Amino acid sequence: MTTARRPEEQELPFNVFAKACPSRGTLEHVTGRWGALTLGALHEGSLRFNELRRRVDGVSEKMLSQTLHALERDGLVHREAQPTNPPRVDYELTSLGHEVAGRLLSLIQCVEDSMDAVLRARERYDGTRGAR
Repeated sequence: MTTARRPEEQELPFNVFAKACPSRGTLEHVTGRWGALTLGALHEGSLRFNELRRRVDGVSEKMLSQTLHALERDGLVHREAQPTNPPRVDYELTSLGHEVAGRLLSLIQCVEDSMDAVLRARERYDGTRGAR
């Protein structure tokens, strides 16, 4: 299946808010919990599957595998299999993956830096509306 744009679509900009735009799927892969954490972990350097799984605490083997496949398909992650026994597979970010991960890490840092305010806001909210 090809994802190339048809000639009549060539002049149209990508628009993540449009339901049929292919950028929406990539945004989901990048900003989903496991995608964001995987990209962030790989920003530090190349990792093998089990190293990555330990770094992204809580991700299942199946979820990490699916996440890596999606990110590889989107051109954000490069998978390199070494013909050794046992097989060795390394994952690293592509140049596009580095750019996206850098932006994600800025967002992650912003969230981490704001957690005191977030926790206070949650307390206020729960105090007036009750925990749901």
